[in-house]
Amino acid sequence: MKLYQQGHEKKIEGLQLADNGQMFSLKCPCDSVRCKNSFNMPPFYSVAHFAVSSSLCSIGSFNVGELGSMDKKVVLITGCSSGIGLSLAVRLASDPDKTFKVYATMRNLSKKERLLESVKGLHRDTLDILQMDVTDRQSILDARDRIVEKRINILVCNAGVGLMGPLEVQSLNSMRHILEVNLLGTIQTIQAFLPQMKAQSQGRILVTGSTGGLHGLPFNEVYCASKFAIEGACESLAILLKHFNIHVSLIECGPVNTDFLVNLKKTELGDTSLQQVDTQTQRLYEKYLQHCRSVFQNAAQDTEDIVKVFLDAIQSPSPAFRYFTSTTGPPVTQLKVTEPDDSYISAMSKIIFSTEEQ
Repeated sequence: MKLYQQGHEKKIEGLQLADNGQMFSLKCPCDSVRCKNSFNMPPFYSVAHFAVSSSLCSIGSFNVGELGSMDKKVVLITGCSSGIGLSLAVRLASDPDKTFKVYATMRNLSKKERLLESVKGLHRDTLDILQMDVTDRQSILDARDRIVEKRINILVCNAGVGLMGPLEVQSLNSMRHILEVNLLGTIQTIQAFLPQMKAQSQGRILVTGSTGGLHGLPFNEVYCASKFAIEGACESLAILLKHFNIHVSLIECGPVNTDFLVNLKKTELGDTSLQQVDTQTQRLYEKYLQHCRSVFQNAAQDTEDIVKVFLDAIQSPSPAFRYFTSTTGPPVTQLKVTEPDDSYISAMSKIIFSTEEQ
């Protein structure tokens, strides 16, 4: 739909708009003398906000408030090349009522084919794919500037990476990368969109959390540190942003069947770096890997289960701060805060390492 000016008239695809300085009057070009249809709207409304019927004679009238309700909720999601981000983007873009306009972002656009295959070309008006690297501030700002609506209603910070192995073998660069993606990447993504959300006094920020941000996991020290930090950052923001009608929610996930494990930077048992680690640590690490395989085989959730929790948070009129995707996480967390520290540490050790080394 194009809006252009000719003399003192503004026209839109055969419709005449008379500018009186305060309001635009949208007049139907119908030849019938019985047609009195006209629609007033403030000049700051862009034509993109309106869907004009091809037969205005049948419409009657509508007001600016009704026009505003036609707007889609604009959603930006990070980490959409696979897993939770991909599934959530597809689900929102496939909403039968076309409630959402989804901007699915990913660091490497060469990985977008999986997302395109999932939507099968059916959602051209509800889904755009943007390049965005959460570790690169300019990349975030460039993605923000490509949002046609110049606003977002829902920001989903989902991009994340893992790091597993004995702490002694982790390089400074690998540890720094985890913090740059999981912690600083999330924070600077929120930074970029927060001023606009505050200005509109409305918005939702959803962050993919982890049970690893609520209780420690051996051989995941740096990953857990990044997720613990996100818990603190989100809790701090939630307290403040309540005054701006912006809701912050953490979606606390346990094991999920995604590419996270495939993309996980993990020290393999045959890795030569393990030679610098004592034999007892090597033995415990092998035991931990067995535990992880068992957990993912028996308790891992599908991404669709996680998406349902995200939808609950998005659709709730009063969203909670924390949502748990599985019932297996909260009891362990409760044990952490209700029992003496040594009881919690012993319990976690038994869960992971069975009876060995107790």
